[in-house]
Amino acid sequence: MATMIAIHPDNPQDRLLNRAVDILARGGVIAYPTDTVYGIGCDIFQKNSIERIFMIKGKSHQSPLSFICPDLKDISKYAYVSNQAYRIMRHLLPGPYTFILKGTSLVPKLMVTKRKTVGIRVPDNKICLELLHRLGHPIVSTSASVGGDQVIIDPEEIDILMGHALDLIIDGGILGTSASSVIDLSDDEFRVLRVGKGDVSMFV
Repeated sequence: MATMIAIHPDNPQDRLLNRAVDILARGGVIAYPTDTVYGIGCDIFQKNSIERIFMIKGKSHQSPLSFICPDLKDISKYAYVSNQAYRIMRHLLPGPYTFILKGTSLVPKLMVTKRKTVGIRVPDNKICLELLHRLGHPIVSTSASVGGDQVIIDPEEIDILMGHALDLIIDGGILGTSASSVIDLSDDEFRVLRVGKGDVSMFV
């Protein structure tokens, strides 16, 4: 069963953050709060851990997982960002958006679609950003959900339903049910693929 630790969303405790990062660095799979819903994640350079997440979620490799980065500068290591895409992302990040971009060779193949694209987020959440800065690598980000799109908003419920498959659950409080908005910026014709928490009016 997973260990659960409560990390303060506004003033994350160093000791607990370091404990979570140590688990990620050793290949652990965790549940963690974001600015939208709870995510299930691992270090993107831990192949076996990514495979575990595919199994936990019941996803096929034809539906690659997204990942989170700490800032726009870091995104440019893992994706090709056009000038126009950069301006849009600079305006909206950090925030509740997943951007689809062409991936660079740094991204593990398990995380890349057949179109050579990746899904990347920069969540407006202090816990996420601290984990990323301390780990030094992007973290996989897929929603903590069961039965398709039934998002779990309570860490206690995550423990009941998924704790057996996780190494750690970070309790960051009760979250909402709206996932990120997904915007495809991978070519010149930008497209809204999913309307979620993030305002997409600028794309319509």
